[in-house]
Amino acid sequence: MSAPLTSETILAQLRGVKYPGYSRDIVSFGMVKDVQIDGTRVMVKIAVTTADARVPQQIEETATAALESIPGVSEAVVKLDITAPVTKAMQAEGGALPQTKIEGVKHIIAVASGKGGVGKSTVAANLALALRGEKNQARVGLCDCDIYGPSIGLMFGTNERPTATEAGRIQPIRRYDLNLMSMGFLLDDTSPAILRGPMVTRYTQQFLRSVDWGELDYLILDLPPGTGDIQLTIVQTVALSGAVIVTTPQEVALIDARKAATMFTKVNVPILGLVENMSYFLCPNDGNRYNIFGSGGGEREAARLRVPLLAQIPLEINLRESGDKGVPIVISEPKSLTARLFFDVSEAIQRQCLA
Repeated sequence: MSAPLTSETILAQLRGVKYPGYSRDIVSFGMVKDVQIDGTRVMVKIAVTTADARVPQQIEETATAALESIPGVSEAVVKLDITAPVTKAMQAEGGALPQTKIEGVKHIIAVASGKGGVGKSTVAANLALALRGEKNQARVGLCDCDIYGPSIGLMFGTNERPTATEAGRIQPIRRYDLNLMSMGFLLDDTSPAILRGPMVTRYTQQFLRSVDWGELDYLILDLPPGTGDIQLTIVQTVALSGAVIVTTPQEVALIDARKAATMFTKVNVPILGLVENMSYFLCPNDGNRYNIFGSGGGEREAARLRVPLLAQIPLEINLRESGDKGVPIVISEPKSLTARLFFDVSEAIQRQCLA
């Protein structure tokens, strides 16, 4: 004889239903709004906010199958409450994005990649400095959202510890006229961040909401690689002005870059463009150009995504050394070719944000 059906049983089963394309389930996202049990008949109500018609269909099919597999359930009914995401046009007409803006910040830009090792943090650090401008025209912050592998402290040559105000607001570290926050500021160099998903989400929210960022024109979010919990937390709770995708020319990186791009398009975050890092190597001995990781990959992918190819950043010793020394190349060699490429990227982003 089957055990009596309870709401806890139903919710436990629905925790196995993942949101399409992501690692988290519909229960942890708070999408299950109601559970009703009438004998052996079960009805659940699920709220879905998406512009992709395939998403609710897949959720309905997967949730129905999960419920029907529970011993004692004779009929499973899944009712969907589908709403479209709020767009900028809707906001202009009086709509709102509740709890998505960061106080005092005009534009929030995510720098993302599908896989690690493509130089995303290097791009994020130099982009933030380029947006600040050579004469400090803009007020810029940089948040290192990679909780497990923070690197911004090293790239900016600081291991300061942040302080807090009496009101509990965290004071960001100030370096090169940027406001910085990173998990690396809270840990020793050899201390790993051993955290489960809910704690990672909590730290991410604290870095965004509890830091006294002040009045900023731009806040750059250096996301961890991939499409996991941290990325999901950000795209679903923060009003992003757009995202920059970083990749290398090789196909193995481009495959994952497509996944990152898809994540943003699913939630209607505009992709501002693609940066192809490690694009080529200019040999200092013979001046020849070597396409170590292939060629044309970033250009083809940008065309496929119908977004600008913002820059092709070379594989350069000075770029690597400047990051290791804590003086990004936009600061150490502002007149170099690579630094000028980052300034070009910043100008293209500013034009899109201000359009």
